Amino acid sequence: MAEARDALEEFRTEVRSWLAQNFPPSLKGRGAALMGGETIGEAESDARVWGKRLGAKGWATPTWPAEYGGGGLTQHQARALNQELDRAGAFNPLVRTAGMGITMVGPTILEYGSEDQKQRHISAICRGEVFWALGYSEPNAGSDLASLSMKAEDVGDHWVVNGQKTWTSGADHAQWIGVLVRTDFEAPKRDGISFLMMDMNQAGIETRPIELIGGASPFCETFFNDARAEKNEMLGELNAGWTVGKRLLQHERQSQTGASSGMGGDGSRKSLRDVAKDYAGVDAEGRLADADLRSRLTAHMMDAKAHKLTIARITAEARGNAKVSAAASILKNAASSVLQERAELMIELMGHSGLGWEGEGFSSDELAAVRGWLSGKAMSIYGGSFEIQNNIIAKNILGLPENTQRG
Repeated sequence: MAEARDALEEFRTEVRSWLAQNFPPSLKGRGAALMGGETIGEAESDARVWGKRLGAKGWATPTWPAEYGGGGLTQHQARALNQELDRAGAFNPLVRTAGMGITMVGPTILEYGSEDQKQRHISAICRGEVFWALGYSEPNAGSDLASLSMKAEDVGDHWVVNGQKTWTSGADHAQWIGVLVRTDFEAPKRDGISFLMMDMNQAGIETRPIELIGGASPFCETFFNDARAEKNEMLGELNAGWTVGKRLLQHERQSQTGASSGMGGDGSRKSLRDVAKDYAGVDAEGRLADADLRSRLTAHMMDAKAHKLTIARITAEARGNAKVSAAASILKNAASSVLQERAELMIELMGHSGLGWEGEGFSSDELAAVRGWLSGKAMSIYGGSFEIQNNIIAKNILGLPENTQRG
């Protein structure tokens, strides 16, 4: 045990030394801005350099196998790496520049992909060289995803794909996309689906960004008109894509629980305690003057700490061989509740200062708070809604009967 602790401390020392030499000081504490899609001026070039260094080291994907470009670290080492990134005010920009590659596509390829697919795709994801999108939802297949109708036809040496996907995040920036397609219209709807990986650089794929009320366009409608998918780009077996697709969604939910597994923090988020002192004021004893607000803030901090400890326990119990299960649905819903409650408290603490959208009368932290409050509402919808997660929990954990459509 003592030997293991010594080895971990030695690894921490290595991480600190490497960060001191490789993390640009101009980026310290600026992860929230970059990860939120904001430009960070002169630091943009430093962010690109930092991403290349982190990817080359393998620490952007710390627990992925080293033979494919990952860090090859244990879960304990990955957690230590994450803590040291936070301590240095550092972050992992490749989570953004790889799109869905690091959080969803890559882990699924590692589990279901052929050796050839791993060799061709994983290292590029590890280095943040390829931006991935995912084509799941369709205009008539959202929560009932198995009703999807986009089809792939076998024409001998490749697949021809026709149909439409919607809400495809980042599709207008993506070089590759993973899509669920129907390859057998005679089979029960969940049995006739396959998972294809497709090169976006082709005339048969068109993206149309969907502009949101705030002006951003993070999603697209994506149209496939006789688009081409190579035969060696089917992930998993023919007509077994529903299993692959569900597994990928489990990885997505895992990434939304707050369990970064060494993905890196940003070391920049101000604590609610500090925000409260800055905006709400304290009494003679240094406590929040508003007793009700103090009570609710304390309850939230306890919930957040319990959530964090639960994630740490689950990771420790996995002993370096973490398997995503239906428990990810519990943690995803818990994370949604914790983060949304934090955003509500943040706005309440800031008062009218937390309601600005633009203008010199508001600080960058205040503008970030209101955007975080609004965008955070989507967390209980994307990646499978709060209600969908409750259905999964009811069926797969509590053993309650199926209450959704069969097929």
